[in-house]
Amino acid sequence: MKTPSPFVVPIKLPRIFSKTLITAISYIVFAFLDLLDIVLCLFYRFIDGVKEGSTHLCYCKNRGTQRKYVNGESEEDTELSETFFERKNIFREMGFFKLTKENEEGLIKKEGSVMVKNRWSDCKCESCLSWQKFEDQNLHVAVKQPSPIENLESAENVIFLHGFLSSSYLWTENVFLNLSQNGNQNCRLFAVDLLGFGKSPKPSDCFYTISDHLEMVEKSVINQFQLGSFHLVAHSMGCIIALGIAAKYQKSVKSITLIAPPYFPSSKEQASLNALNRLAERKIWPPLLFGSSVMSWYEHVGRSICFIICRNHRTWKWLLKLVTRKRELSFLFMDLTRHTHHSAWHTMHNVICGGAKLIDRYLEAVNSSELMLTVIQGDKDEVVPSECIHNIKLKVPSAEIRIIPDANHNSPILDRKEDFCRDLEHIWFSSTEKYK
Repeated sequence: MKTPSPFVVPIKLPRIFSKTLITAISYIVFAFLDLLDIVLCLFYRFIDGVKEGSTHLCYCKNRGTQRKYVNGESEEDTELSETFFERKNIFREMGFFKLTKENEEGLIKKEGSVMVKNRWSDCKCESCLSWQKFEDQNLHVAVKQPSPIENLESAENVIFLHGFLSSSYLWTENVFLNLSQNGNQNCRLFAVDLLGFGKSPKPSDCFYTISDHLEMVEKSVINQFQLGSFHLVAHSMGCIIALGIAAKYQKSVKSITLIAPPYFPSSKEQASLNALNRLAERKIWPPLLFGSSVMSWYEHVGRSICFIICRNHRTWKWLLKLVTRKRELSFLFMDLTRHTHHSAWHTMHNVICGGAKLIDRYLEAVNSSELMLTVIQGDKDEVVPSECIHNIKLKVPSAEIRIIPDANHNSPILDRKEDFCRDLEHIWFSSTEKYK
């Protein structure tokens, strides 16, 4: 019989100790953030009333588990996510700083009568408000036509959807510039700035539900350019919207390529909260997870961070140029500031978390229609767990799974541009052969 090594226990002890230490510190840090968010809630109620003449309704008060729909429409894709109302806060659960019913009703009345295009805490520079100049209020779409233009009628149409806190630059900088000669001649590309991001509209009277995003992509791309057939390519959060489009336009979609899609099988009652806890668990380590949890769990802390970073993005841009001595900054930094807190907050909860209830239905539609589905993810992705890609394979057995070694959340696109483009072209042209 093999004698246990005396070094096994000492090796395990540091891991157990570090895990316990992180848990303890996380509890203290998030207890402080629970309190800070309540204090900031009271501050913003006061300052909003002073600056805008109205106090805007927030989601601090737990209103129970009843469903809430936009404009009273009882469709799942117009439903507000439970994560708005069921985020735990130890001080609210103990009854501190509780709004009275009368105050709550008064706030709801005021919110319903106020239409503010741009809040005082949002940036008011010409670039950030440029979307308000256009009457049609369509999404910003970067279009790359085939060359020569005579190939337009026979070209493959491809719609690109970016992820959270990103924009169409993800595709124009990494795909549009790296297509092969065949791709340039035979493909028409549409890179979309999703509602609330980039150069697209950011209305403050919108809840940014799945329905809102689908409607805007349909209006601004599919109908605007009269697309009879098309391919879909999406990254991260955009994958949920892409699956929604594919479920609705099953006869028009030729192929779907998803990069790092967030998918956690769960009951509909727990799907939204499960997604929030998996993607933004309340932990201080690793730092990326801590940042996600702060911005996802704390409405008013998140608004304060957006005020510091997004409202003052021109100052940050100037400072970074000064420090790095670069004339132009990476689009990755620029995209982090090109949203409002309202658009990012609602998209996070209504699309990434709320959309978790709808993905099963979308995948069932994709599976039944036998659409060509390819799923790509890096094996070192710290944002979306690698189990998501295998969950999709179980739901759609015909899906092709590609795991990229030594790649994180963005590097399957950013670090292998030419290989990524060759993979996409292979998918587009092989799916076209399938439908002939």
